[in-house]
Amino acid sequence: MLAGCSDSADSGTADSGATITVFAAASLKSTFTELGRLFEGEHPDTRVVFNFAGSSDLFTQIDQGAPADVFASADTANMTKAVGAGLTASDPVNFATNTLTIVVPPGNPAGITSFADLARPGVDVVVCAPQVPCGNATQRIEDLTGVRLAPVSEESSVTDVLGKIVTGQADAGLVYVTDAAGAAGKVEAVPFPESARIVNTYPIAVLQKSGDHYAAGEFAAFVIGPEGRQVLSAAGFGAP
Repeated sequence: MLAGCSDSADSGTADSGATITVFAAASLKSTFTELGRLFEGEHPDTRVVFNFAGSSDLFTQIDQGAPADVFASADTANMTKAVGAGLTASDPVNFATNTLTIVVPPGNPAGITSFADLARPGVDVVVCAPQVPCGNATQRIEDLTGVRLAPVSEESSVTDVLGKIVTGQADAGLVYVTDAAGAAGKVEAVPFPESARIVNTYPIAVLQKSGDHYAAGEFAAFVIGPEGRQVLSAAGFGAP
């Protein structure tokens, strides 16, 4: 169950003027920002504040006591850690899936056409750090293909990888298909078939130390509901 008990919501409604803080994976920034606006439109007494970062960083912040009401991770591993640490007040619910794609600067100057091309000598590749979900997915693709990358940089979030390509600091990077779609015109996507076998699943949960379990549960339910699914699907996320 997503909605918990609100300290002052005996009537089953959130407090007037409530604010909830949502810790969400960096790859959710565009979609969750839109969902936050839609949610506030339907719940005018509730304000949604976001903290976007790599899922592993978000877990660490929550575990160290950072105030948050909802956690949305880009993988099940970091959510499992949150559950194991007693940080969640509700059972996590999977709400989306995502896969990786290669992104290159416009014109693809390095001529990247496959995952194996990323290991060519002289190709500057940027990836997520191994502890970040997109970095873990990259490692799993390396294991699957037997291709070993020698990245020039390992970033703490997928948006940082994308930024390196947008600004021309590398020849190629590995990001989620949703990030590539959101940066259309600034980068070019180079799909590769192996990515379909490595799928990241996104779970969401209300946190134990939320100041308003009811409002937090309402937002989580909104994400997994029809409007949330529509926004996520339009951005390129797959169904859970």
